[in-house]
Amino acid sequence: MQILKTIIFTLAALVLGGGMSSAENLVKTQSWSYIADTVMGGVSEGSAGFEGEVASIRLSGTVSTKNNGGFIQVRTNMGPSTSRGKKGIRIEVKGNNEIYNVHLRNSSSRLPWQYYSSEFLAPDTWVTIELPFSNFKKSSSLMKTKMDPNSLKSLGVVAYGRDYRADILIRKIEIY
Repeated sequence: MQILKTIIFTLAALVLGGGMSSAENLVKTQSWSYIADTVMGGVSEGSAGFEGEVASIRLSGTVSTKNNGGFIQVRTNMGPSTSRGKKGIRIEVKGNNEIYNVHLRNSSSRLPWQYYSSEFLAPDTWVTIELPFSNFKKSSSLMKTKMDPNSLKSLGVVAYGRDYRADILIRKIEIY
């Protein structure tokens, strides 16, 4: 039997009271969990944690599609009021020139494998990427075609869908 690998880490010194404003960096104001496909029998391995002077989240490991797997991720829970009137997700990243995803779950995401996804490339230099909510695609035919960002429940940065070595630093995530 495989054991659920979940690590919860918080940058407690920077947690702000009350609701989040659009200018808040979610990397520094939220609790994050590491989750791998081992929760459903997959064999991907990795880790996540804070590092560096700028307190970036590093997600690294090996993504394997063996045994119906194929992901490692860091995820945070969010309140629906966080995204009211906003256009999308802005993420500041540096990686290993691989494709990663942002997965958003909302009230249409009732089952664990239901989410809305948008891909991005994480080059080996720091970049800021904007992912408009209108570009997020549903993962299941049972979900609404157009994502409602007003009912956002969680956000994940995910190494997903193919066999590869993941290594990404996430310095900033904002809802714009």
